[in-house]
Amino acid sequence: MNDQELFELAQERVRDLHELQGLGLVTVDGDFFPSVHYPPITMYDRMEPGELLQGYDNPFVDKFSIYLHIPFCEHRCEFCHYPVGLNASPLRKEQYLDMLAKEMDNWLAALGLDRFRARSVLIAGGTPTSLSPELFARMHSDFAKRVDLGPCTQLAYDVHPGDLLGPDGAERLRIMRDYGSTRLTIGAQSFDDGILNRMNRGHSADDVQRAIDACHAAGYDDVCIEFIFGYPGQSYETWMATLHRAIASGAEEIQLYRLKVVPYGDFDGVITKRRRLQDEEFLPVDMQMSMKQASILALNQAGFEETLTRVFSKNPRQYSHYASDQCCKLHDQLGFGLSTFSSLRDRFSITPQRFAEYYDLVERGAIPINRGLVRSADEDQRWNAILPLKNWKIHKKYYKLRTGCEINDLFPRRIALLREHGLLYEDDKILQLTPRGRFFADEICAFFYTENYVPFERHNYAEGPLNPFRVVNF
Repeated sequence: MNDQELFELAQERVRDLHELQGLGLVTVDGDFFPSVHYPPITMYDRMEPGELLQGYDNPFVDKFSIYLHIPFCEHRCEFCHYPVGLNASPLRKEQYLDMLAKEMDNWLAALGLDRFRARSVLIAGGTPTSLSPELFARMHSDFAKRVDLGPCTQLAYDVHPGDLLGPDGAERLRIMRDYGSTRLTIGAQSFDDGILNRMNRGHSADDVQRAIDACHAAGYDDVCIEFIFGYPGQSYETWMATLHRAIASGAEEIQLYRLKVVPYGDFDGVITKRRRLQDEEFLPVDMQMSMKQASILALNQAGFEETLTRVFSKNPRQYSHYASDQCCKLHDQLGFGLSTFSSLRDRFSITPQRFAEYYDLVERGAIPINRGLVRSADEDQRWNAILPLKNWKIHKKYYKLRTGCEINDLFPRRIALLREHGLLYEDDKILQLTPRGRFFADEICAFFYTENYVPFERHNYAEGPLNPFRVVNF
């Protein structure tokens, strides 16, 4: 099928959008809020460091999924909603690595462990590859002293394409491979130089292809590239040109993101301010949905299938183990570094967003957190439903094992309504979004929120049967 035929087929999802807006599931203006956690990360109250581990026992197998955060960037991307340190000096980066190592020591002491046993690892940012090769090697050495990678099924990184080029790039790739890495996700974002400039990415489209080739030459056979659709300045034609180039790039996986305008992190991105001032530049939601569905069809046509939500692979065995462990299987996860989170069974914590506060807590020997929640039974029941439903599926037996409850006893009205409208598949073992439902996964997850956590006010939704405010008591 050519792009025009894909566009015409994509109108089925646009019709779904309009139907679901009328039913109250999707906001009337089409805005969305990513359902990454429950409650949303922006809505956590103050938590003192000593509160987090009260009543908590380590996992039976003492294994954690681990996230390591390097919060430095050379450029502030227009779409970023997180705090970063821009153009930091080597001295400032070295100071941060000192604090990062000490934070891990503080966690080890608090949990009564000599080393962390890693289930899966993601090292991201910011831009971890913005460290010089010398500091990059030092970061890995500090990490290896404190983390046992023996049980780790995957060590993955999020990387900037420009940092993988030239002699320094080759050295960074060697370091990652030497420490056992098998997966890289390259923040490509576009294969259109004009859009990359608008995003303030600091690399070209050709840099992305050279980075993919460099990864393969270094021995990687699981390279994921990620892209944003619905960006101001994009057209359907230019977006599809990016997608076709991505398919032809040789990357094993392709990840798609809809532009996030509503802040979902601890920083109002430049894109949010631009929308307030230049709303006419932004693409209508109908076009964004056309781009998304046409992309799915084109990827399927090229042999890519959706594994985790929004991630497409030619080999279903290639996927992010960290994302699966943390979002689908709900294993305990520890986050180290500025503005990270830790998710430990029935509790969740967030580290400070400012370097000074983070450093102060670490120096005092504390687990550096300033917000969090030990979930109530109701909050935990919703959390155990929302993350697996969005990213994969809910296994009813596993849900009962974790919560002590049958999910159909807790949310009968919601489940029935979603099934009635063709959004949810159910049998005696699983609950899983249909293809139509998966397309609107964020909105369906918000359907399980309590009223105080619904991301938009009631007037943003039509008063239909799927309005999240209408089902809060069911």
